[in-house]
Amino acid sequence: MLETLRHIVQEVNAAESLSQALDIIVGRVRDAMGTQVCSVYMRDPSSNRFIFRATEGLNKDQVGLASLAPGEGLVGLVAAREEPLNLESAETHPSFQFLQGIGEEHYHAFLGVPIIHQREVMGVLVVQQAERRRFDESEEAFLVTMSAQLAGVIAHAQVTGAVAEELLGAPAAPTRINGIPGAPGIAIGTAVVVSPGADLYAVPRRMVSNRRAEMRAFREALTAVQADIRAVSENLRGQMSAEDHALFDVYLGILDDSAIGGEVAALIKAGHWAQGALSQVMIQHIRHFERMEHSYLRERAVDVRDLGTRVLAYLQARDKECQQDYPERCILVGEELSASALGEVPREKLVGLISVRGSGNSHVAILARAMGVPTVMGAVDLPFTRLQDRELIVDGYHGSVHLNPPPEVRQRFQAMLDEDIALSRDLESQRDKPCQTLDGHRLPLWVNTGLMVDVVRSLEQGAEGVGLYRTEVPFLLRDRFPSEEEQRQIYREQLQAFAPKPVTMRTLDIGGDKALPYFPIEEDNPFLGWRGIRVTLDHPEIFLAQVRAMLKANAGLGNLRIMLPMVSNISELEEALSLIQRSHDEIRQEGLDGELPPIGVMVEVPSAVYQARALARRVDFLSVGSNDLTQYLLAVDRNNSRVADLYHSFHPAVLQALYAVARAGHSEGKSVGICGELAGDPLGAVLLLGMGYNMLSMNATSLHKVKKAVRNVTLVETREVLDEVMLMEDAGQVVLRLERLMAERGLEKFLHAPLEQ
Repeated sequence: MLETLRHIVQEVNAAESLSQALDIIVGRVRDAMGTQVCSVYMRDPSSNRFIFRATEGLNKDQVGLASLAPGEGLVGLVAAREEPLNLESAETHPSFQFLQGIGEEHYHAFLGVPIIHQREVMGVLVVQQAERRRFDESEEAFLVTMSAQLAGVIAHAQVTGAVAEELLGAPAAPTRINGIPGAPGIAIGTAVVVSPGADLYAVPRRMVSNRRAEMRAFREALTAVQADIRAVSENLRGQMSAEDHALFDVYLGILDDSAIGGEVAALIKAGHWAQGALSQVMIQHIRHFERMEHSYLRERAVDVRDLGTRVLAYLQARDKECQQDYPERCILVGEELSASALGEVPREKLVGLISVRGSGNSHVAILARAMGVPTVMGAVDLPFTRLQDRELIVDGYHGSVHLNPPPEVRQRFQAMLDEDIALSRDLESQRDKPCQTLDGHRLPLWVNTGLMVDVVRSLEQGAEGVGLYRTEVPFLLRDRFPSEEEQRQIYREQLQAFAPKPVTMRTLDIGGDKALPYFPIEEDNPFLGWRGIRVTLDHPEIFLAQVRAMLKANAGLGNLRIMLPMVSNISELEEALSLIQRSHDEIRQEGLDGELPPIGVMVEVPSAVYQARALARRVDFLSVGSNDLTQYLLAVDRNNSRVADLYHSFHPAVLQALYAVARAGHSEGKSVGICGELAGDPLGAVLLLGMGYNMLSMNATSLHKVKKAVRNVTLVETREVLDEVMLMEDAGQVVLRLERLMAERGLEKFLHAPLEQ
């Protein structure tokens, strides 16, 4: 069964259109189960009916014509109940409805299972047989497993097919791909696809006019790989058997003009760019080998993949030398975008981001919010390799991407974009006003930074300090560890830019979803593994150099604060404090004077919540990292789009933890701040104000909204609302209560995304 499943999924994955994918499914499933009929009914979003879309065994002339409504007939019943239906005699069931013309009157046994993707019923997969019998448990299990395996593939094929048909000149069908909101806002622009290094499956489709240059580049890459193979072959001559050594001649033959090399050249002559032509041909051959029955031949797929990857690496190296020409309104699209990818696009041209992987709390989404770039994450059904140079609409409010929007939809999104700009101008009036409640309570608003572009934006928005400077960002943008002097210069720029306002520098926080390319951390469960303070304590040479660079950068300014990430116990804190003291002693011996700056701990894990008072006793301040704390409290990976809807900052358990930390810090006379995304949410800011937080740190784009909310409430009423919500048992109830408070102040338009229409 597993082998059959694997083969069918591979074939469907290789399909160029939804129709082709469905034809493969019905043919292969009928053969695998030995039934007489296999059919697929797909839900049409516009009519909400289940259309007869593909069949083996029934009348194919009715494909696309026959249909059933939800709850109508056996197919509609399967869809409505969202569970399998296994009948010995279908026509005797009360829900049976005869569909004229499809030819099912001869078949009695019926087994239908729903095709469900992201909680939505997309269709129904049906097998039928003339013999009156119930399908046995193993057959039912097979069809249920097949449906579950294929749901995502079918969803992807729907969008891929729509894009492919348009490229072939067919009418463009409006298509919406749902993901997860990453950063709010609307973007309308041109897609630029980011390809990871030498990944055949992530090469964007692109047509070119200069075919001769592409052919020349391909020939040069081919020649380079052939030279590499000959060199390796010569080095290993005499060390391998003649039979094994003959494989090198096979590899050279595969790349020959009469084989794969010739197929790639033909596609380039047809107008495809070299990378795309290579990708298409190599993937086709890899899948051909993978489908073979003989294990030896199946393993040749690995060889073909390796050869293709080698040629692609040479092509990418050549293309990287050519400066990327970014469109005026660039939407960056990739399977998994990185901070370095964002940094390569001129800021004035970057208007939107789309990432196939990740969630709204991924590191790249946090950076996008800091930069004010509308972003959609977790768009798993997006055929991103086919989107190069296409106009897209990014709806960062609702987490959706629109392809081929009709004129009225495009106009609606343009109106939303214009409204956003108007609201932003309205909020700019808050810039020079103090952040204080109606009854005079001051609440400092600081910013989270990481890139130098954040500095200008933060100062323009009226930030009162930096609650989190992500020191890992300069590390992520390099191909090696920055030296102590390089770090000193970077930190000095930050400290000088904000002086005399305080700047809180978090020591290197890597691991989890932040991996350095030159210091890879391979773990099965990185978020519970080697990350944050754990890494730097294991590598004191990195930690000491960084702290020394910070202390030196602070000379003559005195606005530095140091913050330690991912502390989970007292011994880690004491070891880190000892190393900081050692760094301070060392720079004093070098002749640099200055007091030790304030040192704080990030409260990001449950153990730190329960030991908050003991931690506060040893440091100068506490700062809650609410993103990670929410993740660990709720056991929800914030990069996993499948469980993103379970990640909720207003979950009662999260609120209880936040309140406990505030009380613990204050009981030791220490200030308590927060630098997670919750601080930048006006609803969250009101609650944190009531809890007694001394400072909120957020992305610069959130400063004015939060200030507007704070200036329209009293401290007394925030405490009253806090008392109410702390008794609630559901995050939704909490949000509704806070929204009611904001509505009473006339602030609805600053809190919500525009309603979807």
